Formats: sequence, C-alpha cells, structure tokens
Amino acid sequence: MTLTISDATQHFSAKLRFETDPSDVHAALERGDRFVLVDSRSVTAWAQGRVAGAIHLPTAEIPERAPALIPMDMPVVVYCWGPGCNGSTRAALAFSRLGYEVREMIGGYEYWAREGLPTEDEAGRITASVDPLTAPRGFDCAC
Repeated sequence: MTLTISDATQHFSAKLRFETDPSDVHAALERGDRFVLVDSRSVTAWAQGRVAGAIHLPTAEIPERAPALIPMDMPVVVYCWGPGCNGSTRAALAFSRLGYEVREMIGGYEYWAREGLPTEDEAGRITASVDPLTAPRGFDCAC
C-alpha cells in the first residue's frame, strides 16, 4: 500500500484536531481558554490524585451525567491514567456520541504529573518533580 502526501496530511491534521497533550492543555488553562477538563477515571483513582482544576466524570457515567454538567457548546478535553490505558479514548467516544466537541489528552494523568504540572488530591496540592525524560527543565521544547 502506497500512502500519498495527502493521506499523511489528512491523518496528522486529524490527530491534531482530536488529540492534545499535557503541556498544551496546561498552557490553554493558563490562558483561560474555554473548555472543561474531564478526568474519566474511577473514584479511587480520582482520590489518589488528579489534574488541578479538572472535573470528575467516570467514563461509564458520561452518557447519563454529562448533559446536566457540561453545556453542549463547551469544548471538552478528557484524560485517563496514561499512554498504556485507552480509557480516555472511550471517554472521548462517549462525549462525541453525545455531540460534544472533544479532544483526548494523550499521556493522561501520568504524563501530566511526570511533567510536574499542577496536581491535587483531597488534602490539596501535590508537588512532584519534573521527570527529565518527559519535559525539558528550564526551557521550552518548542514542539
């Protein structure tokens, strides 16, 4: 099978329309962009730690609860545990079936925390050091 430049362009353009990453989500939150960040993990996972400012809506509850919690015209970004988990893909599918504009945060909570971005639990802020394999220290990676 031979792929064309057009095929590749369509593929990567679609990925960028439907996926985002922790550093881009953090920058969007800092700018005050209009969207809601949804943690689709279990109650136990949520209690263990989550992205500061996220709301909790487990994937199985999205079809029933989302319309009452999130306006239909509100863009949604979903995340789950990390790259080894497809929970955020399932959550994004559930939101898209309801008609929401939705993006999946690749890397999930794992990479958010490993990049040293703001996390919290029931007791408050969790401070974690940056993993040098996931985020540059002291400069922007310009990706």
